[in-house]
Amino acid sequence: MTVPLYSLGVTLFLVLAGCVTQPRVSYQRDVSPILETKCLECHLPPKGTGYLKSGLSMASYESLMQGTIYGPVIVPGDSRHSVLNMVVEGRLDTSMRAPNPLSAEEIAIMQLWVDQGAKNN
Repeated sequence: MTVPLYSLGVTLFLVLAGCVTQPRVSYQRDVSPILETKCLECHLPPKGTGYLKSGLSMASYESLMQGTIYGPVIVPGDSRHSVLNMVVEGRLDTSMRAPNPLSAEEIAIMQLWVDQGAKNN
């Protein structure tokens, strides 16, 4: 099957023009399962190691958004400056690395979710 050349041109134009949007990321569908499998064991009160060290509870959306004893870990709309993203991407000191690294796909989901406003959807 051949694709008409104008069809490829239109698609390329739409992509370059920013008309093709990124998929909407859902906290419940996409983010929560990642946190449950990779983070919750350590960030579950009252005895999780990560919770005891930082005060960060990942038991719910609300507790995640409260952040740590040092402050919020998510800046909605800005994954570049969100501590949560820095940790899962390995952009912070090695002492702050998560013991269960996220895959590239999981990192991309976390970035998109935060960049899209970190909503409870």
